[in-house]
Amino acid sequence: MDERTRESLEAAVFRRLVAHLRARTDVQNIELMNLAGFCRNCLGDWYREAAADKGIALEKDEAREIVYGMPPAEWKRRYQKEASAQQQAAFADAQKKTHS
Repeated sequence: MDERTRESLEAAVFRRLVAHLRARTDVQNIELMNLAGFCRNCLGDWYREAAADKGIALEKDEAREIVYGMPPAEWKRRYQKEASAQQQAAFADAQKKTHS
């Protein structure tokens, strides 16, 4: 497979992942972090970093909006639920393991 085709396929997969996450507003970021080690915010941050590598400046919320499909604050207001004590504990435990 040539490089251009590979990049085209990767871009299509990214768009499909973003569309899936936009549709699954029931899945909370903390759940994604606890299960997969990344969330919507991470994807937005990675997008911003990739843009910076190409000399394109994006603000954090601009890049995250690409993933959320709306300003992150609006998504949080509409869909984010309070994290349970169990979710918070699992997140804190994962952070300790990652940063030790």
